[in-house]
Amino acid sequence: MSVANRPVPHLGTRLAAPAPGWTTQADVIVVGSGIAGLTAALRLRRRVDRVLLVTKTVLDSGSTRWAQGGIAAALAPEDSPQEHLDDTLVAGVGLCDEDAVRALVTEGPARVRELVALGANFDRTPEGEIALTREGGHHRDRIAHAGGDATGAEISRALIAALEAVRHDPGIEVLEHAVVLEILTGPGPRGVPVACGVTLHVIGEGSRDGVGAALGRSVVLATGGIGQVFSSTTNPKEATGDGVAAALRAGVEIADLEFVQFHPTVLWLGHAARGQQPLISEAVRGEGALLVDANGERFMPAVHELAELAPRDVVAKAIVRRMAATGSDHVFLDARHLGREFLDRRFPTIVAALAGHGFNLAEDLVPVAPAQHYHSGGIRVDPRGHSSLSGLYAVGECSCTGVHGANRLASNSLLEGLVFAHRIADDAARRLDGDRIRQYEPDDPSARAGREVLLPATARTVVQKLASSGPGVIRTADGLAHAAQALAVIPDDPKGVAVPSLAEWETSNLHAVATALTHAAALRTETRGGHYREDFPDRDDEHWRGRLVTRLVGVGELETTFEPLTGEPL
Repeated sequence: MSVANRPVPHLGTRLAAPAPGWTTQADVIVVGSGIAGLTAALRLRRRVDRVLLVTKTVLDSGSTRWAQGGIAAALAPEDSPQEHLDDTLVAGVGLCDEDAVRALVTEGPARVRELVALGANFDRTPEGEIALTREGGHHRDRIAHAGGDATGAEISRALIAALEAVRHDPGIEVLEHAVVLEILTGPGPRGVPVACGVTLHVIGEGSRDGVGAALGRSVVLATGGIGQVFSSTTNPKEATGDGVAAALRAGVEIADLEFVQFHPTVLWLGHAARGQQPLISEAVRGEGALLVDANGERFMPAVHELAELAPRDVVAKAIVRRMAATGSDHVFLDARHLGREFLDRRFPTIVAALAGHGFNLAEDLVPVAPAQHYHSGGIRVDPRGHSSLSGLYAVGECSCTGVHGANRLASNSLLEGLVFAHRIADDAARRLDGDRIRQYEPDDPSARAGREVLLPATARTVVQKLASSGPGVIRTADGLAHAAQALAVIPDDPKGVAVPSLAEWETSNLHAVATALTHAAALRTETRGGHYREDFPDRDDEHWRGRLVTRLVGVGELETTFEPLTGEPL
């Protein structure tokens, strides 16, 4: 059913950019070099003739390398995929796709062991087994970690090493410092549009600098998150929602936009702090750290049976409520009782990061507050990772598999990237083998109707402030309406000069994602998972147990529909 009961936003359908000055071709184009993109590219290399891997800066610059806590999988003898599934469904607050979760938890252990075989060095017990710990929402120790708190960096290192080993293989090409601008579509069977490549801007010299077109028979988007939409986030500076925005402009379905996870324990550096903020992993609480308020009182045991290890949305909301009750802008993380020796050994990266800001984890109460961390929504895909546009796949944080529902269970994201990248590589290879779609020529992509858009880079901070105050941690009808109205007039604001360049394209992408997110958050009049409406504080399964699906129609009108889920809610 349609839920467009309020003014419908309009967005541009293409970015203002120069015409492509060069062209390249591949069987499959993979955009992004986190765990999802690297896994897809490496597996595809063994299955198709030619793979092009595109990354925005350098290979190890994505969100994967920042992942501290670990990767969740039922590896312990006393654990099981069913128990992992049960914990995931509870965290997803009734909106998980159970088939997708079952694929995640049953295939996950094998994918993690493949990482080990590839060379990833996970921390080990004295007996030589993979060491496992626990994080919020898990009822078993099932979080594998590396370097104490440097799991993402180690996984990224292992995958990049595997890629470097085949760097000179003619079957795979790596294109760095390249940002995706648009998804190209062309005529497919029976007149149905298909993805046939992307346009890119490459920062560099030579024949492939500037804007070009990469044509392919399938496209895999693994572009990461949307964190830079907000003023404060744990995401790297590259996380500007490029893949989601490009998919929106191409008319692809986007689901669950409103479910944004705010990590409970991000170092609070004051109101002036902007951009990527230091994360203090949930694993610190998993090892016994406590949360106390401005008065030094512990508050989580009265909120949830798992106390500090409750699902992230529960902890984040509890912190916000406690901050309001005590008139403070942060609470404190207390790990002092864990001891310096243990903290230095288990969390060397976090200890060093905090020391750089003047905090000693072994001696100080560390100020923390929630900040944007993960987006459970994204490009809607089926169990094979295929989007609503034929030939276009999405994987990792830019996708919405239905695994996370309304709230991601801690450390499920790295596993999702592994499992679904593997599935996508196999499906894309089968698609090419079975169909033998013709190669595309430079004049094949179809022109796109609608308005061209390009916002000045100076609008970026305005967009971030509106996203933080509207669809931020706590949402209200008035706050969302104000954000929506202000976002709507930004493209027509004459302030600032917009010249096609990276900063302007990123700002335009942030604006598109913020607009669609704000619209979805205003429509869902309930509180569930990562979506917290102060004016509708209760979960409402009767009216809202389902997902909001958004896409651009016509010449840029945002259309949102509600699809109810069947079965009994958890």
